[in-house]
Amino acid sequence: MATFVSADWVSGHIGRPGFLIIDPRSAMRYLMGHLKGAVNVPFKKLQNAQGRLRPPDELAAAFGAAGLGDGVVPVLYDGQDGRNAAMATWILEYLGRDDIHIMDLLYDAWKAEGREVLYRPVPTEAMPFTPKVNSRVRATMDEVVSLSGGKLLDTRSLEEFQGEVEMDDRPGHIPSATHLPWSALAGQDGRILIDDDRLRQALASVEIQPGDSVVAYCRSGVRAALAYLAMKHAGYNVRLFDGSYGEWMDSGHPVET
Repeated sequence: MATFVSADWVSGHIGRPGFLIIDPRSAMRYLMGHLKGAVNVPFKKLQNAQGRLRPPDELAAAFGAAGLGDGVVPVLYDGQDGRNAAMATWILEYLGRDDIHIMDLLYDAWKAEGREVLYRPVPTEAMPFTPKVNSRVRATMDEVVSLSGGKLLDTRSLEEFQGEVEMDDRPGHIPSATHLPWSALAGQDGRILIDDDRLRQALASVEIQPGDSVVAYCRSGVRAALAYLAMKHAGYNVRLFDGSYGEWMDSGHPVET
């Protein structure tokens, strides 16, 4: 499970051998300002042309090209609502990493505190990254189709869940899914996540209890990754359906509105 660390901890580890600061935001946001020493690994680099997650060896190669080797500790941070860091964390867990660190303060709060920010790309040195796939954190399409005894959590907006938007060819949601938007789990006051008590209350409001087995999804996995991160941190049994509604919709399986 990922370890949350303070901004002071991150500041003290910038430039230290054996640690790599990773910025998972878009390339544009990275160039608008980033932490000193941070390399950029945006989610777009981890997707194929169809918007699906790349195979494990390609994911490992992308992180390795940025300098994350087998003996290097990843330290992630994010801006906005933290979904990019959550997705990068889940991918690294899927690749078998158990040494992930996440700064609990968002980038904008870091900058607002007057901490050092740079604007030029940081040179990278490729390192070997050996993937050791942990399939326990991932739910496949077949597993979602045959899901029994577990709960599906749709983390998109209410309008998407109810099929009231035109962005999907087949609007709606996966049958039997319950709904809780990812934004309800995002932190406030510069923090990446809400506290565990508020998380449990939010989940209980949609009848998800700590002992439940949960599969989270959104449209492409990124928003649901924030739910995965929050629930995992609070001790819930949760997996991510990274193909999410996009894959379900394209598969021809039934949908509800």
